[in-house]
Amino acid sequence: MAIQFTVRFHDGAARVGVLTTPHGEVSTPCFMPVGTRASVKGVTPDQLRSVGARIILGNTYHLTLRPGDDIIRDLGGLHRFMGWNGPILTDSGGFQVFSLADLRQMSDQGVVFRSHVDGQILELTPEKAVQIQENLGSDIAMCLDECPPGDATPEKLRDAVRRSILWAERCRDAHRRPDQALFGIVQGGLDLDLRRTCAEQLAVLDFPGYALGGFSVGESPEQMHAALPACASFLPADKPRYLMGVGRPEDILVAVESGIDMFDCVLPTRNGRNASAFTRSGSLRLRNACHRRDSRPLEEDCPCYTCQHFSRAYLHHLFQVEEMLGPTLLSIHNLAYYLRLMEALRDAIREQRLASFRETWFRTSTADQDR
Repeated sequence: MAIQFTVRFHDGAARVGVLTTPHGEVSTPCFMPVGTRASVKGVTPDQLRSVGARIILGNTYHLTLRPGDDIIRDLGGLHRFMGWNGPILTDSGGFQVFSLADLRQMSDQGVVFRSHVDGQILELTPEKAVQIQENLGSDIAMCLDECPPGDATPEKLRDAVRRSILWAERCRDAHRRPDQALFGIVQGGLDLDLRRTCAEQLAVLDFPGYALGGFSVGESPEQMHAALPACASFLPADKPRYLMGVGRPEDILVAVESGIDMFDCVLPTRNGRNASAFTRSGSLRLRNACHRRDSRPLEEDCPCYTCQHFSRAYLHHLFQVEEMLGPTLLSIHNLAYYLRLMEALRDAIREQRLASFRETWFRTSTADQDR
């Protein structure tokens, strides 16, 4: 098999595991920085490794538009193209079914996009999504699915589940690379009966891993938190479980408690580009005048390059004068914050103290928000 997954420790539904891929091992629960266009924005591969990143994400839709999956294939695959020698997961374009709804038409055959770049037509079928990801050479590929919005009607949710199951079977039949694992994606919104039905039918297809899609697409955090324990329990216990696109730290905590193993989100780098830093005592807005003379690092105990070398005052200055170093330094810190959180969660699960960790985290991290 292209991957192996072993669960080593449990604390309730939460678990610590090891995901072995052709490009190395990943301890889970893990967070995957998002490199949509073969680049985690503003951060080099060496900087990613320095903050503890072990697996990153790429995007099928964007990479087939530019530069083209055939070009990446001919240049040696995505790992060599972007200078990253660790594991890579590529999504299938299913999220763009949701995010680019105004630029696509959909049928059981597939999705036809009008490119957001130049208006050209891109037809993405299950077979094409698999072919693109095989050309990219990622360690983990995702089935094409239909990701409905949070306010979808029951009828649309049922149709999205039906279509996602249909497409998953076609993806499985089209997949050929023995060194690449293909994950199925469970849809169903907040309807737990639909989620269970989708999970059960995908389990019959025996994918090496399973994802929960269709969260953080318009529903409230409280609704998502309430649904996650059941949704995670519907997935096979001996295979990795991936919650797609959900990445607020508080959401990750709840999902880890529910038994989820893998996460991705653009928040660390997006917030970094917008002068917002994650810290244990709340978020810092580095454009605020209160930081102008502050000699402290973002966090006293953070080992990241940013905190070890630069003050809040310097970071405030970079954003005031629009120096490009500012977004890079904040992105480095935010990624380090996320990856340190995942390490702390793994330690808490190993030591059977996840409940107390969660209580302390929620009490301290919301004490002084948005300074």
